[in-house]
Amino acid sequence: MANILVVDDELGIRESISDILYDEGHQVELAENAAQARAARQAARPDLVLLDIWMPDTDGVTLLKEWRANGQLNMPVIMMSGHATIETAVEATRIGAQTFLEKPITLPKLLKAVNQALDRRSGGISRPRPGPSSIIAPPRTSELTVEAAMTGGQNLPPAVELAPSGQQSFSLDRPLREARDAFEKAYFEYHLVREGGSMTRVAERTGLERTHLYRKLKQLGVDLARNRRGGGGG
Repeated sequence: MANILVVDDELGIRESISDILYDEGHQVELAENAAQARAARQAARPDLVLLDIWMPDTDGVTLLKEWRANGQLNMPVIMMSGHATIETAVEATRIGAQTFLEKPITLPKLLKAVNQALDRRSGGISRPRPGPSSIIAPPRTSELTVEAAMTGGQNLPPAVELAPSGQQSFSLDRPLREARDAFEKAYFEYHLVREGGSMTRVAERTGLERTHLYRKLKQLGVDLARNRRGGGGG
């Protein structure tokens, strides 16, 4: 078991990666910006850091340079980004990053990078290798596009009427994060009703692990009891 620090300003990415690493038996610390990352690195002394490049206060490459200059780059660092250029990735590895992962990050790539970094740190001790492919990214569905959802869910099948709210509406006059949360809450409520409250079937349909699904529903404030029909479970 290793102590791993995950630094990313996107809550969904932090939760997805932490859930996977917890399942692998690791201890995980989370930080959403460079300031928190500095404090966590000092307090937790991580065995490995997963570091996002683009952050609101200090970018990941600058933080990597800072750690190197201060003699604090004594743990492997894996850089992450969905918008970095090849030049940025090369610069990060030149400074001292172990490797670079492009978002959305697949489960096999994540576990392979983590295992290799920890293997190098521990001198080649073998670790479990990744299982079936899975993508750390917002769930997709052919039944409800983001565009349709943000304009009132006009292309939803009739089953959406079973949702607790009766109909879905999404105001565009709100911050992006709030609009996205409203869409995701309606999305999961729809599938909970459709699957009779079965968490197993909802997890399969949305492509999420059950543990992540429970955390996501709690984060969004979805009332599980209210969304169960006929005592369905799972």
